Amino acid sequence: MIANKNILLCVSGGIAVYKAVALVSKLTQAGAHVKVMMTESATRFVTPLSFQVMSKNDVYIDTFDEKDSGAIAHIELADWANLVIVAPATANMLGKLANGIADDMVTTTLLATTAKVWVAPAMNVHMYNHPAVKRNIERLAKDGYEFIEPSEGILACGYVGKGRLEEPGKIVSLVEQFFKPENLPLKGKKVVVSAGPTRERIDPVRYLTNFSSGKMGYAMAAAAQKLGADTILVSGPVEITPPAGVKLISVESAEDMLKAILKEYDHADIVVKAAAVADYRPEISLSQKMKKQFDHTAIELVRTTDILLTLGELKQHQLLIGFAAETNDVLEYAKGKLIKKNADYIIANDVSKSDRGFGADSNTVTLVGKEGFQQSYESMPKDNLAIELFTTILKREGMWQ
Repeated sequence: MIANKNILLCVSGGIAVYKAVALVSKLTQAGAHVKVMMTESATRFVTPLSFQVMSKNDVYIDTFDEKDSGAIAHIELADWANLVIVAPATANMLGKLANGIADDMVTTTLLATTAKVWVAPAMNVHMYNHPAVKRNIERLAKDGYEFIEPSEGILACGYVGKGRLEEPGKIVSLVEQFFKPENLPLKGKKVVVSAGPTRERIDPVRYLTNFSSGKMGYAMAAAAQKLGADTILVSGPVEITPPAGVKLISVESAEDMLKAILKEYDHADIVVKAAAVADYRPEISLSQKMKKQFDHTAIELVRTTDILLTLGELKQHQLLIGFAAETNDVLEYAKGKLIKKNADYIIANDVSKSDRGFGADSNTVTLVGKEGFQQSYESMPKDNLAIELFTTILKREGMWQ
């Protein structure tokens, strides 16, 4: 979505500057052209060299340090940008912008640009709630600036509250939404994705589960959203922030997940069942903690409902995509699952390797479809793989022109 877009990042002097380095890295990895402008105080926290390495561009600090004698740098940068992001934006920076002060390269450039400007504040919680800061934010909003609200958490000063710079990944997702074209292949479609493990309770403090991190399912949900879909993510317990723009439905057990998916199923166009659902649950879930009594004990297990099989039996117009996480004979099991579960595609995933599958950031899979279709994908980050999988499937189904 943001490949070849010009993004000017204006960095002011707060401890959250280190997050701005990560933001530049993520934007650059996504294909954007990023140039960084820093205030003098920002250079006290992170050196310009860090931003230069991540952006592969010169870093601008001094209005009078013209790197090209044939151009006025702050005017050229103001015209170059498709989007300007001020992150972190300190209370001082907000005050300057709200009052039209242009006493350094950042503020001078911001007054000169006609591009959309996003401001991401980061400061102490009491500073953020100060009437002067609130007043400046309101004035800037009226002037057309848009704000990336800070998140809540433990601040560098030790306080807990609102004032943390939003996470770089979330900001990148917002940038992708900003540049999203209108003619996306999944525009107007509803996509339901399941992700993560389920937990089957033994008693109030114990449960059966698996090693699924939810990363692949979350990547599939993010990809569907980027491609224009109205995306619903039904997730078991994971430690991942949901993708921006995706509706999250949190569940715990296999039964919870089945009910949540079925509630959305009739109106879904595509369903991606990426969750690693428990095959068994305790026959009895105790209301009190089970005490140690014997050297050996047994817990009676019963089968959970097979969600993919159920969806395949109920399928009408839906495109049904499943995953096969296996440790041996991966393709054989995937092909059998395709037929048995009445799925349209199965993504075969060998989880026996530590550099792929559960918990890993990258994956290597083979996509299996009807009529003998088979396509393998080399190891790549799960976010990229999700886009590749959707691209292949949608083109094969005639949904991507």
